Formats: sequence, C-alpha cells, structure tokens
Amino acid sequence: MSRPPGRKQENHKISRELFVLTYGALVAQLCKDYEKDEDVNTCLDRMGYGIGIRLIDDFLAHSAVKKCRSYSETADVIAQVAFKMYLGVTPSVSCSSATGNEFSLILDKNPLVDFVEELPAERASLCYCNLLCGVIRGALEMVHLAAEVTFLQDRLKGDAVTEIGMTFLRKAEDRKHKR
Repeated sequence: MSRPPGRKQENHKISRELFVLTYGALVAQLCKDYEKDEDVNTCLDRMGYGIGIRLIDDFLAHSAVKKCRSYSETADVIAQVAFKMYLGVTPSVSCSSATGNEFSLILDKNPLVDFVEELPAERASLCYCNLLCGVIRGALEMVHLAAEVTFLQDRLKGDAVTEIGMTFLRKAEDRKHKR
C-alpha cells in the first residue's frame, strides 16, 4: 500500500492544531492553579526550558545544520529552521545592538495563539507564550550558548507585532576554546 502524497503534511497540521489546543488548556489550568501572572510566566518558562534541553537533540538530528560561527547566524537558524520546523512559521530577525549579541525574532503569525482572541483584563501581565522563551533558552544552553530570552511585544497585549528578544550573554570570543 502506498500513501497518498500530502498525507504526511495533513497529519503534521493536525498535530500542530492539537498542540495549540492542548497548550491553551495548559495555560488555562496554570491560571487556575496560580493567582499571580508572574508565577504562571515562571512556570511556562521552566516547562519550555525542559522541552528545549530535550528538543535540541531532535533538531540537530533532523535539520542537518552545521555549527554556527556567529550570534547572527545562530539567530537566523532559530528563525529560519527551528521555528519553521516546529511551528511552521518563519519569524524575521533583526539585530538590536551594536555589539551584535542582541536579536529580535518578529512573528507576523504566532500559531500558539490561533484560538485565543485576547487575554482577560485580570491577566494583563500574563505572557501567554512564555513557553517559547524557555524552549529557546534551554536549547541554546545545551549547545553552550547562555542567553536571556524574553517577550518584548505581544499582539495579545495590543502590540503591533509579537517580538521575542534574545540577548547572548557572552562575547563571541569567550566561546572559543583555548588549546
């Protein structure tokens, strides 16, 4: 028996929709469990971090990405390969510092919020997609790149775009091994 062409893509889309719905239920449950948005944000970041440290192996095995030589190359790989591979979107990347260690990932479309219209007024400081920050931070740490990853703008909060900020914490020359 042969599979009809396109069958794999259909299953991939169904899996993504299931993930988005499940993620929404997870965030809703965390909001019930924790009174403060900061606690929910911390929990989502921690969960994402755990996913990121495990996901990097799958990413490296399936992407055939070579070693990145700069922070800008790393940011491009995250946007053009990782986001496309796991979320089906490709954010644009902009460098926001003269030192070349701060980048923004700007998402025109965020699939995690496909079924979310807006955040409730009492949850104004909730960072609904904070899991993504933890995933990126955890994955980068596993390839020995310390980074601070935070949401800078969020469409769910009325901003024009969704923007994730990444700041690599070491200078590029600190990464080189001494022989």
